[in-house]
Amino acid sequence: MFWFKKFLTFWVMPTTLVLALSVSGLALLLSGRRPRLARGLLAAGIVLFGLLANKTVSNSLLGPLESQFQPIPELQPGAPLPEGLSGCGLIVVLGGGNNENPGVAALGRLSTSSLGRLTEAVRLLRLMPQAQLVVSGPGDPGHPTHASILTRAAQSLGVDRSRITLIETARDTEEESREVARVAKGRRVALVTSAWHMPRAALLFRRAGIDFVACPADFSAHARARFHWVDLLWDTESFERSTRAIHEWTGILWLRIRG
Repeated sequence: MFWFKKFLTFWVMPTTLVLALSVSGLALLLSGRRPRLARGLLAAGIVLFGLLANKTVSNSLLGPLESQFQPIPELQPGAPLPEGLSGCGLIVVLGGGNNENPGVAALGRLSTSSLGRLTEAVRLLRLMPQAQLVVSGPGDPGHPTHASILTRAAQSLGVDRSRITLIETARDTEEESREVARVAKGRRVALVTSAWHMPRAALLFRRAGIDFVACPADFSAHARARFHWVDLLWDTESFERSTRAIHEWTGILWLRIRG
C-alpha cells in the first residue's frame, strides 16, 4: 500500500503532469504525426504550468488547507496556555526532511518545513516545562535518521536530551500516527506540523485514536488585506506552493476514499 500510494502520487504531481504533457506534445510535433493533438498537449502543459506558478492560484489552492486550524498565539512564559494545550504531555514534531551535507550543523541541514516545525515545538516546550518532545523521521541507509538530526537541532536550541523521544522507522504520516499512538499511551499530544499538512495529519491522528491539539507551523500561503498587481505574476515559489497543495488534497481524497 505504501509504494502504491507513492506511485499514484508521483503521476498526479504538477511537475510530472507538466512534463508528460509537454514532452508528449513535442514528440508528436517533431514526428509530424497528429499535429492537432500535439499542439493541444503542448498548449495544455504550458497553460497548466502558467496556472500553477501563478501567485493567486497557488495561494488559493494552499490557503484553505492552512486556514483549517488556528496557530497557537504568541505567549509569555508563565502566561495561561490555550484551552487543551495545558493538558498535553507530549509535543510531537512530524518529519519534514533534511539534506545530507556533511559538516553542516544540524539546524542548517533541516528543510524549511522541518525548521519551521521544530522552532514552533521548541517555543511550546519553553511554555510547557513538563512536556516531552517527540521527533519523527527515518533515514537513508548509511546516513543519520531525520529524527536524530531533529534531536541534534533541538539540543542546539537548548532542549535537554532527556526530554526527547525519537521515532525513526515511520515512513509517512500514516505510520507516524500509529507510532505516536504507541508512544503516547492515551496521553494528549500537541501535534506540530506544517499548516498545509495539518488537515491530512489530523485525519490520520484521529483515526489512530490520538487525543491531540493542532499546533500548525510553517505557514506558506501569502494572504493580503487587499489585491495587489504583483499577485498576477509567476514564480517558482508559487509552483512549489501549488505542488504542496495538490499533494495534500490528493492525500485527503485518498483517505476519504479509504474511509
